Amino acid sequence: MNIPVSKPLFSGKENEYVSRAIERTEISGTAGEFISRFESDFASYCECKYGVATTSGTTALHLALATLGISTGDEVLVATFTNMATFFAVLYQGARPIPIDIEEDTWNLDPILLEKKITPKTKAIIVVHIYGHPVDMDPVLEIARKHNLFVIEDAAEAHGALYKGKKIGSLSDIACFSFYANKILTTGEGGMITTNNKELAKKARVLQSLAYGDKESRFMHVAVGFNYRMTNLQAAVGCAQLENIEKVVELKRKIASFYTQKLDVIKDLQLPVEKEYAKNVYWMYFVVLRGSLEGKRKQIMNELEQRGIQTREAFTPANMQKLFIDAYGFQETDCPVANDVGVNGFYLPSGPDISEDELYYTVHSLRDLLLSI
Repeated sequence: MNIPVSKPLFSGKENEYVSRAIERTEISGTAGEFISRFESDFASYCECKYGVATTSGTTALHLALATLGISTGDEVLVATFTNMATFFAVLYQGARPIPIDIEEDTWNLDPILLEKKITPKTKAIIVVHIYGHPVDMDPVLEIARKHNLFVIEDAAEAHGALYKGKKIGSLSDIACFSFYANKILTTGEGGMITTNNKELAKKARVLQSLAYGDKESRFMHVAVGFNYRMTNLQAAVGCAQLENIEKVVELKRKIASFYTQKLDVIKDLQLPVEKEYAKNVYWMYFVVLRGSLEGKRKQIMNELEQRGIQTREAFTPANMQKLFIDAYGFQETDCPVANDVGVNGFYLPSGPDISEDELYYTVHSLRDLLLSI
């Protein structure tokens, strides 16, 4: 077999909507029915009042930070175990990201560690709902209120996830989503910020589109803005995808349930959890090698690849990135839990259209391999 780690599922009106946009020549990011529709519908899906579409999840993060006024000299506390786009976005604003270690079971930012990292320069906290499991938000929000800090959700991997019955993307000052090709909802590339704050949404929309002036003097710009507009073609795909998002979420959860049921017998394989406060959407089914399997990730991934099963290694935590150690004085030893997960974790094929035969083949191949080591 040849089983990819993920590929997008197009099972709705993607072709119809894109064709309609092309027929009307509404292909840019400044005109077309699908842009405003996608922003409004996705925001509503996230139980938010406002959505501002962007070119990627990375630019959504950058736009959020700029909208909140994060700038040179500020510090932002960030979960160290994430795609480095989360850290890059902070650096784009001239601010300093501060890596925070993770919980051993959810692999999310550990709220207990936040307060000791807060200084007079701290202005915001970025939580990352890693692999689709929500961060424990109540203690984060309590700390943020106590110290007058903004909270940003990096929800790139958590479309449709719930925290205590509330949608991810609606729990903070501003949230950021990615619609990359392997995400639960995809527009190929693309992203969005969601918020319930009218003023933040208004400012974000101005900055997102080069901060043009009003109709009377359009080219008298009101700020240093960005060209972070999503195209109407991408939004057309997004509208079609959104119509089937709950189907994809349930497929993801069924895939995870299958993996958990079949792999739970392997003693030294840590599986993902779903805490009582959470609905995990299992963006990817992530596992960590423990005990006798530690340090053998490369061997295992290579052997799975030889059997036609594609996998991906864990993110390398920010505190282990040589770039940040050399340039910003990060200490590799600061986040031991994330370090361990970063060198021993990987995820299995998790695409929504993976077949039952492919799941059985993946599970049996992995079990045979791990039990033989």
